[in-house]
Amino acid sequence: MSNLVKDFNDYRSKMNEKLLADNNKIVKRIFNLDTNAYAEGALDVKTKELLGLVASTVLRCDDCVKYHLENCHKEGISKEEMMEAMGIATLVGGTIVIPHLRRAYEFWEELEKLEVGSFE
Repeated sequence: MSNLVKDFNDYRSKMNEKLLADNNKIVKRIFNLDTNAYAEGALDVKTKELLGLVASTVLRCDDCVKYHLENCHKEGISKEEMMEAMGIATLVGGTIVIPHLRRAYEFWEELEKLEVGSFE
């Protein structure tokens, strides 16, 4: 697995375990709300993940962008669909989100390498 993707997922998992083990009711409820918000509903999961990706980019949260990129990739969103959504994010967020766009593109490339590597 790519170090960029693996390092992100390892750190995220480790820290989420620690946060949830702390047994803070508010934190646990927010995690639960987040999980349920992205479940299938009137909008499909792919659409919700793209919305999350755009919002995360506009809010300039690199960890959130990586999280939604990986979920978009798992949902079968194409590079073209991802880039169209990122174009909207850049339009809405302005040029200040361009560094996040660069890092998102790099992360997506790593996700694509994993996809190719999984068939070898």
